[in-house]
Amino acid sequence: MSASNAEVKKYKKVKTILISQPKPERSPYYTLEQKYGLKIDFRPFIHVEGVTEKEFRKNRIRPDEYTAVIFTSRNAIEHYFRMCEEMRIKISQDMKYFCLSEAIARYLQKFIVYRKRKVFVGKRNIEDLANYFNKHKSEKFLLPCSNLGAKPVVEFLEKIGVNYQEAMMYRTVSSDLSDLRDIFYDVLVFFSPLGIKSLYENFPDFKQNDTRIAVYGSSTSAAVEERGLTINIAAPSPETPSMTMALEKYIQEANKK
Repeated sequence: MSASNAEVKKYKKVKTILISQPKPERSPYYTLEQKYGLKIDFRPFIHVEGVTEKEFRKNRIRPDEYTAVIFTSRNAIEHYFRMCEEMRIKISQDMKYFCLSEAIARYLQKFIVYRKRKVFVGKRNIEDLANYFNKHKSEKFLLPCSNLGAKPVVEFLEKIGVNYQEAMMYRTVSSDLSDLRDIFYDVLVFFSPLGIKSLYENFPDFKQNDTRIAVYGSSTSAAVEERGLTINIAAPSPETPSMTMALEKYIQEANKK
């Protein structure tokens, strides 16, 4: 990924933007693209890979030895059922499912006959399930997770004394971006520290130069600053709670005629 040698300026006209996420079907980015005559591309800088059955077996964890499972994401659901299928494990109809949110619980319906199972649903955070955990203290919980773990969840489970076991069934890894080596974008948009990590794994010699960096969230900002890069666009803020709003505010100033 190349960039010119000109010094990074706070405001410089924007024509092209790369969003480090998969392309959505609908998005306010498309409105932004049309309104200002931009070229906005989408490219995930990271992706999820499943742990192989052989690798998982080394942990000596058998999902059928647990009476309840905690799902923190759709990925956790997908790889839990994938692993059970690859291990030829039949999941008991008495299995209890604890989901962090309604969206996660709805996704669970792709894999089980929902009305015949015991499903407990939170609003968004693990703390929302506290009452359910207290009522099911005798259960043995499995927590499918990625190589990144689930720190807030684990800390809460430890705090309230839940009998659980973490089980790494998938991992988040950097995507291959080598085809972008000689392509220049005016703005790169990042949503997590992993996106920054992927940038440097793909382009170790990356120099910001004229490229504007847009970041969402404090942890992403910290990762950018650790690399010595300049943050030109940041969200959320009281004035610009979304990334599209932050981009539009910058573009309105930078693209003045």
